[in-house]
Amino acid sequence: MKYLNITKYLYLIIGIIMIIDAITKWNDKEKPWLSVILAGLAIFTFFFRDRFAKKFAERDKKNQSN
Repeated sequence: MKYLNITKYLYLIIGIIMIIDAITKWNDKEKPWLSVILAGLAIFTFFFRDRFAKKFAERDKKNQSN
C-alpha cells in the first residue's frame, strides 16, 4: 500500500504545475480557469487522500493492538 502514499504526492505535484501554468497564462488572451480548477482539484485530492491514509493507519493500529 506504499504506492498509495506516493500517489498522493503526485497529485500535489500536478497541482503545483497547474498553478504555474495558470500564472503564466494569466495575462495572455488564453483564460487560465481550466488550470485553476484542475489545480484546486489536485490539491483537494492530495489533502483528501492524506486524511484517509491517516484514518486507515490509525484503524490498523487499533486492530493490531486488539
